[in-house]
Amino acid sequence: MGIDRMGEVLGWERSALNAVLDRLADLALLRPSLNDPNHLRAVPPELALEALLARHQSELARKQQEIEQSRVAVAGLLADYSVLRVGQSSGGVERLVGLEAIRTRLEELAYRARREALAFAPGGPQPAANREAAKPLAEATLKRGVGLRTVYLDSVVNDPGSREYAQWLVASGAQIRTAPSLPLRMHIIDREVVLVPVDPQDSSAGAVVIHEAGALAGFCALFDQVWAAATPFGEAPARGGPEMTAQETTLLKLLADGMTDEAAARKLGVSLRTERRMITDLANRLGAGSRFQLGRRAAELGLL
Repeated sequence: MGIDRMGEVLGWERSALNAVLDRLADLALLRPSLNDPNHLRAVPPELALEALLARHQSELARKQQEIEQSRVAVAGLLADYSVLRVGQSSGGVERLVGLEAIRTRLEELAYRARREALAFAPGGPQPAANREAAKPLAEATLKRGVGLRTVYLDSVVNDPGSREYAQWLVASGAQIRTAPSLPLRMHIIDREVVLVPVDPQDSSAGAVVIHEAGALAGFCALFDQVWAAATPFGEAPARGGPEMTAQETTLLKLLADGMTDEAAARKLGVSLRTERRMITDLANRLGAGSRFQLGRRAAELGLL
């Protein structure tokens, strides 16, 4: 059949029919006929879908390998820093212990900033005490003409106090974006020094201040990559698939990586109850009756 005849039989508009044919071609369920390249022929679904799933599995395996390599590299780097003596510098690295020492050193670095201060702020809604303590420092930094760029979690918009503080920062001249998840807490000053926790899962365990050019280049590249993909504060989060927010897509990826509900909730900065409600909503929208089926449907739709 030609396009017109097919549309008559199905009762579809030509534009809708073309969209479906394009989608089938993308899925390798249609391909040009060998006899006449101007005509399309159907491909047996078992062949096309097997190739499609194989491609997705290959891409997923490659991404998992890259993630694992990054984890090993970061773990080794932080392990090396963790053995440094407290309060002393060694090879361009300074070890800090205790929240008071970390906060004091961060204030010193911020007051020395001349061009820009970049930060990741994971952990979801910011406590009121932390916001009040950070406000004078942020105000003084901005008044000196220093660019201030911070990435928070998407979940901060659900907390009135955190949302109000982010709005104040933007009104004062800072640039704020949000992301579904963040790899660690981090502060970069003038791209010359970075402060990161010894244990990304426990900021109170201590921190290291790094001046080494090689490590700095990696942390700056990480910030730039996350910043480019983050959503400017106040805009709707980007969609990651059919009726999917970036936060929901990230949740699927965290679960696919083997994270527990508790760990995934911490990574997203939401409560365990909210995380489980998100999973239920996703299962209902994707027509899945179990978590295993939810993972399978997410893979079939290219969400993983």
